[in-house]
Amino acid sequence: MTGTAGGPVKGPLSVTPRPRPRDAASIMLLDRSQAHVRVLVGKRNKAHVFMPDLHVFPGGRRDSSDSRLVWDGDIHPAVLERLKNCHGQRASETRLRAIALAALRELHEEAGIAIGRKDVGNTTLPFLPDLTNLRYMARAITPPGHPRRFDTHFFALFTDEAGVEPTDIRDSRELEDLRWIDVDDVSDVRMPDITEIILGDLRASLKSDASLPFGRPVPFYYTRHGRFVRDLL
Repeated sequence: MTGTAGGPVKGPLSVTPRPRPRDAASIMLLDRSQAHVRVLVGKRNKAHVFMPDLHVFPGGRRDSSDSRLVWDGDIHPAVLERLKNCHGQRASETRLRAIALAALRELHEEAGIAIGRKDVGNTTLPFLPDLTNLRYMARAITPPGHPRRFDTHFFALFTDEAGVEPTDIRDSRELEDLRWIDVDDVSDVRMPDITEIILGDLRASLKSDASLPFGRPVPFYYTRHGRFVRDLL
C-alpha cells in the first residue's frame, strides 16, 4: 500500500481533523505463463495501522525522493495522459511520473522484484526503473474515517514484458506470505474490499482485451457525502 477536511467535534473548541489523502501507488504484477492469469499479492504485517493482516498488491505512498529517482524507460504517453486527466492538465509531469516510480520502488522493497536494468552505481536503487510497460488501471481514495488515507493509483505489469521470473519473489517486513493467485479465484486470501473491487475491474479488462491497452478508461473510486462513487477517467 503498499495507494478526500473536517472531522467529529469533540467539544465546542475541539475539532479532530481528517487526514488528507497522500499520493500512493500499487502494482498488479501479472503472470500469464500458465492457463490462467495470476497476480502477485502479499499479506500486510499485523503491526500495520492501515489494513493489517490483509492480502494486497505491493505498493505504498509516494516519497518526496521518488521525483528525484533516475529512470531508464519512460512512462507510456497514453498512461501519462490518463494521469493528467486525473489530476488536471496543469499537474506536474514530475509528480505524475514519481507516482509510477513509487510503484516500482515499492515492488522492489516489498517483493525483491527489480523492473529495469541493473545499475550497481545507483545510490538509491540497485536498478534503473523502467516505466515503459506500466498500464494505468484504477484510482481509489481512502474514505474519511480511516487513521491514514491515500490517493492510490493502481498499475498493471506483465512479468514476461518486464523480464521477471515469477519464482524470484521474496517476503519482506512489509509484505509476508507473498503468493501468486488466480485472478478468477481469490478464495484463499482475505483482501480489503477495494482490492477485490479493483481485481474485478482487472478481470473485466482482461476479458475485454487480454493485452490491456495503455489508453483504456480508468475507474476512479471515492466517497462523496458518505456515498461510494465509481467514475471513469
